[in-house]
Amino acid sequence: MSQREPIRVFVTHCFQESDDYLRVFEYLESARNFYYRNCSVPAIPLQGGGQEALREQLRAQITLAEVVIALTSLYPTHQDLLLFELNYAKASDKPVLLLPLFGREQPEIKAFAGLVDENVAWDERALIDAVRRQARHEDTTRWDTIEFKLD
Repeated sequence: MSQREPIRVFVTHCFQESDDYLRVFEYLESARNFYYRNCSVPAIPLQGGGQEALREQLRAQITLAEVVIALTSLYPTHQDLLLFELNYAKASDKPVLLLPLFGREQPEIKAFAGLVDENVAWDERALIDAVRRQARHEDTTRWDTIEFKLD
């Protein structure tokens, strides 16, 4: 991954910028030496056509992506559109990362069974590593170091 070949990321949005949607990009932006291109456009298309036009717009955005980041926070209010995004991602052979509700434990949602490749915690390092692993099959092999003093 380099600046010339950024990882193409789609974040589920249901045509609105939620707090979790913006938070994902804060995490991606704060990572050092991580280059990505946002393929998700949360603006509602101007043309008519109703629900099918929205779905066609989502198909076009997901097709460009290498990895899809799904936000669980959209499930209660936009269940149909979120499940459409996940089903289309799997049909297009795109890996899907699932982010839980921010700051809260949540029960497993049965509708996501078979649609998610990896569950990721709200942690910058875990998110970046998962995106690299799923999109480009890069293993980061990062290690935590603990320093302590012997008395």
